Amino acid sequence: MVAKQNITVAIDGALLKRARAIAARRGLSVSALLADELRALVADDTAYESARRQAMASLKDGLPLGGAKITDRESLHERRRVR
Repeated sequence: MVAKQNITVAIDGALLKRARAIAARRGLSVSALLADELRALVADDTAYESARRQAMASLKDGLPLGGAKITDRESLHERRRVR
């Protein structure tokens, strides 16, 4: 079992009232509601960071767009006669 740690959060009274109502509808305490939301936030952030690292690696390596490799500048600007 993971050891839990208490924290203190200062929030507006109206916000606390609404949070209690949401927690009650879900059958949770406010503490459990906040813990669930924080767990989801951390999971989303972890997934985002993983996707970001993968995207940055793809940008660094480049994407396969097909086409031939250009070996020199002259061949890039070479034009063939079109009839």
